Amino acid sequence: MTRLRYFAAAAEAAGTDAEERSEQTLDELRAAVVAQHPGLVGILPRCAVMVDGVRSDTDRSLEGVELVDVLPPFAGG
Repeated sequence: MTRLRYFAAAAEAAGTDAEERSEQTLDELRAAVVAQHPGLVGILPRCAVMVDGVRSDTDRSLEGVELVDVLPPFAGG
């Protein structure tokens, strides 16, 4: 299982700040969370996705991955 954490607007849209997921790839994970949390449709494409602390913009295996973070753009300076 992979721990998926949502932050800021992504957490609000998902209705939770974390959940356990079992998808095998990042693309499968993205599709599944949008299906389960429709509020993420407009937010997820703009979010940075960190896989065990490393940004991942493309599909990849989640085998052995412990943590995925969904970080929406943050304003400020």
